[in-house]
Amino acid sequence: MALTAEELIEIERLLASDSADTGPLVELRRRFPQLACVRCDASDVTDPPFRQFPRFDLHLLDGSDHCVRITADPKRATGIVLAKRNVPR
Repeated sequence: MALTAEELIEIERLLASDSADTGPLVELRRRFPQLACVRCDASDVTDPPFRQFPRFDLHLLDGSDHCVRITADPKRATGIVLAKRNVPR
């Protein structure tokens, strides 16, 4: 099932909040159990992010075919990757 516009808005709000540096992955998994959620270091992802936030880059995953891949199309997104950037505090 693809990400809805409402889900994407809620994900973006969560990542844009000040509390996003305290572990948004746990909260995202709680709110969106149907989505695949992965966290990694930003240096592990070469694709441009779908959106950027203070501490994370958001990438969308398309798992509709045999292989999972990064997509820029929310209508194809079945999951997300949170790529943590090393930002000085």
